[in-house]
Amino acid sequence: MADIPYQFAPDSKVQDLITKHADLEAGEETSDVVTIAGRLMLRRVQGKLAFGTLDDGSGRIQLFAPSQSTPDFDEFCDLNLGDWLGVTGVVMTTRRGELSVRVDSWIRLAEARRPFPDKWHGISDTDTRYRQRYVDLWVTPEAREAFQTRSRMISLTRSFLEERGAMEVETPIFHPIPGGANAKPFTTHHNALDLDLYLRIAPELYLKRLTVAGFEKVFEIGRVFRNEGVSTRHNPEFTMLELYEAYADYEDIMRLVEELVEHLAIELTGSTVLTVGDRELNVAKPWRRATMTELIEESIGMALTLDTPIEELRAIASEHEIPIKDAYGPGKLILEIYEKTTESSLWGPVYVTDYPIEVSPLSREHRSNPGMTERFEAILAGRELCNGFSELVDPEQQRIRFEEQAAQNAGGDDEAMLVDEDYLRALEYGLPPTGGVGIGMDRLAMLLTGQTSIRDVVFFPTLRPEQT
Repeated sequence: MADIPYQFAPDSKVQDLITKHADLEAGEETSDVVTIAGRLMLRRVQGKLAFGTLDDGSGRIQLFAPSQSTPDFDEFCDLNLGDWLGVTGVVMTTRRGELSVRVDSWIRLAEARRPFPDKWHGISDTDTRYRQRYVDLWVTPEAREAFQTRSRMISLTRSFLEERGAMEVETPIFHPIPGGANAKPFTTHHNALDLDLYLRIAPELYLKRLTVAGFEKVFEIGRVFRNEGVSTRHNPEFTMLELYEAYADYEDIMRLVEELVEHLAIELTGSTVLTVGDRELNVAKPWRRATMTELIEESIGMALTLDTPIEELRAIASEHEIPIKDAYGPGKLILEIYEKTTESSLWGPVYVTDYPIEVSPLSREHRSNPGMTERFEAILAGRELCNGFSELVDPEQQRIRFEEQAAQNAGGDDEAMLVDEDYLRALEYGLPPTGGVGIGMDRLAMLLTGQTSIRDVVFFPTLRPEQT
């Protein structure tokens, strides 16, 4: 065999050949000479005739290699499964009607020096699948399809928002102050500036600065980082869509989210009815709206409000084995009770609305429900998909909320926010009525591809160090 070339120029994709020659009769040879490239996924030798299966990422096609016309026939028969090949030949069908490319010339483009898994069995060990995604995506067609769907989902989301006048922007990943969500940040250090920085846990405060600057509809799709555990729903780095719209409130944003999800479901699956596990979920709009306290009452049969005596709330939390801290007020206790007793049982889609001010430091106070905010979370199949609200626009109120958060942080809550003086300064220049939302794009991809683990929609999920 010749040395591996520096360049190769295929002129056809397998899927295009399959489409073009769909009506080819059995045993028919065309005048179509093509050059294709991909991995050898299967090979069998029958005397002086060899067959292979070439996968170029768009599809798979048979290679037909007769000994009398295939150069270096013996070497072809000794190729490894997983070798990259370049093949030139005539498009034809075998006597059994299998669409094929006759191997009139071929070259090995890369050698697979590790054994490829059997194409019929794939990779059965999930840890190996996630660590060796570069193999998994070849031998597990469903995995490749899930990531192709995810890619289309991101593209369709951009188009959907841009058609509605939103502008995509980029904001810093390094933040001098962690903010925009309640989460523990990752910390790093900039040597030249001798400055501690934080990987962003959300782009929210920078996007709202752009709304102050006069950009009425802005969005960002990008990575955010939260120093938390891993699970089927959580990865320390994940993709978030954050959107802010001037002159809108949380009702406007709820309508936008359900329209987006319905649109994506139809475009990607052909239906608004998705399959999650062994159940169906219809994401057609409009989605149900219900307050957090209404849903708690439906779940445990008790009506809880901010006026419920705090000892009673603590007793309910204890009854449900919810760990609590002395500093928790009524709002925090109600949220903890909701998350333990109610959230995972919601099939939805449902918007859970009206969160206590105590647990919503960036949300605007509710216009008609004292002590609550105009905040929502969308729950689909027992999972939070997004968090949004009518944005708090009053700098004085925002300072009070920040200072309360900073006190909690100083008391040991490393997920609580700090005071962001520059953001407060931006608010003092005037933030118009604004609605915003953050959507977990990995969880949305899980819904649209029917996956039950976030690792199946993240190319390279965070894993424990490999044991050697």
